[in-house]
Amino acid sequence: MMMILMFIIMYFLLIRPQRVKQRELEARIAKIKTGDKIISTAGIHGMVTNVKERTLTVKVDNKNNIKLEFEKSAVASITPKNEAKDDASDEEEGAEEEQSA
Repeated sequence: MMMILMFIIMYFLLIRPQRVKQRELEARIAKIKTGDKIISTAGIHGMVTNVKERTLTVKVDNKNNIKLEFEKSAVASITPKNEAKDDASDEEEGAEEEQSA
């Protein structure tokens, strides 16, 4: 009886939240579009320039126009195009405040 209770507790504390998080990430990956900013599981930051069925092309360096192709499963984090602009403007405002202080 005690083992069953421990398994039920472990399921609700560990397994279920991880499954929910994985499903949310899979749904976001399915909705990736050109212009979104991503971070790969390897820690590479870039902007999506092309989306295919199983892969994405990511621009990682504007100066040298370097593009890499990733499997969609290698995406760890996604910032949609609209949020990326908002974050950039927030960072610029923060930098201006620091300079004026």
